Amino acid sequence: MVIAVTGSSGTLGRATVERLRENGAEVIGFDLAGHAGPGFTRVDLTDYGQTLDALLGVTARHAGIDALVHLAAIPVNGLIPDAATFENNMLVSSHVLLAAQRAGIRTVVLASSITAMGFPFEVPPPSLPVDETYTRAFNTYGLGKVVEEAMAAQLVGWHPEASITALRFTNVVAPDAYATFESAGEPDYRRDLLGSWVDARDGAQAVERALAAATPGFRVYNVAAPESGNAAPTREVAARWFPGAPIADDLDGFDSLLSTTRIRDELGFRAEHDWR
Repeated sequence: MVIAVTGSSGTLGRATVERLRENGAEVIGFDLAGHAGPGFTRVDLTDYGQTLDALLGVTARHAGIDALVHLAAIPVNGLIPDAATFENNMLVSSHVLLAAQRAGIRTVVLASSITAMGFPFEVPPPSLPVDETYTRAFNTYGLGKVVEEAMAAQLVGWHPEASITALRFTNVVAPDAYATFESAGEPDYRRDLLGSWVDARDGAQAVERALAAATPGFRVYNVAAPESGNAAPTREVAARWFPGAPIADDLDGFDSLLSTTRIRDELGFRAEHDWR
């Protein structure tokens, strides 16, 4: 397969490109940052003409794309003003999704986020662990992800073979960034993330599994390690952070407060890396 990966120079993008290539795919990275070469083209995705042109074909790079992985975004609030974060990310995602539809690319995996389901969780979630049925945005980055998911759910209806999978990633941790877990024993460590995290290599696994399992329609999955990034037992953490919130009977040990049951059962995903 020929697979395009937007945001190929980011933490998750690099891991995804590496995994897909290792397993036999031809991968073309699209990003503003990166070194020009056979597997990379510099594309300004805020320009629809460049976006469509890049997906249709790039001389000496590719003559057509079989599948698209869209990871490109301003990754968090605060890097630029709030409204600009929303406007930039919505512009890029609308360009990418519409261009993919015009280019005849029927398989798309889209990076959504835990920010589309209540982050930073100052408002307690309705139940624990939090699953894909809960959608709520409290900042402009998260609002953009909610809108992207809604747009994707509509776009799959434009062609009977269209498949878009939204992966709600929690905080993606690079393999060389595990030193951050030195703070795991602090009472509120990762509270705004429900204590959740995922290694970039496992994030790449989730992308690969979503591509392999693509079928017509729209679906959404949480992507996280099955165990918490907090050092305390999960029920203790849940009681401290969200007193009174309903907790599933089978939540035990260091289980994550971000449910990954759906992606495990439907795609066979289970994270292979644990900070412990």
